[in-house]
Amino acid sequence: VLFLAYFTLQVIYARRKFKISPPETTGHPEFERIFRAQVNCSEYFPIFLSLLWVAGIFFHQGVAAVCGLLYLYTRFKYFQGYAVAAQGRLGPMYASARLLWLLLGLAVTGLLAHFLLP
Repeated sequence: VLFLAYFTLQVIYARRKFKISPPETTGHPEFERIFRAQVNCSEYFPIFLSLLWVAGIFFHQGVAAVCGLLYLYTRFKYFQGYAVAAQGRLGPMYASARLLWLLLGLAVTGLLAHFLLP
């Protein structure tokens, strides 16, 4: 939640810096990148939380926590990279996607083990 608050504050600061009033979402290219990065991070957050929760309950809390922290770090780097240049988002975006797939695998493995093994 703190990450989402940080990202939202960055959009507010960019709106003030470039004098873009809500509900406008276009304007200076730097503002548009910051706004888009915030929206992208917000869109993936429910998926992340769901996978983190299920992986933590059914697989292993420690492994899920490490994956969660790595995911948050990669999303932070994604936001920073996207704010500077659109190409700066690519490396962290791929890393965060891999971590989501890993969390999905852990969640599915944990669920299968819970419901199929005696």
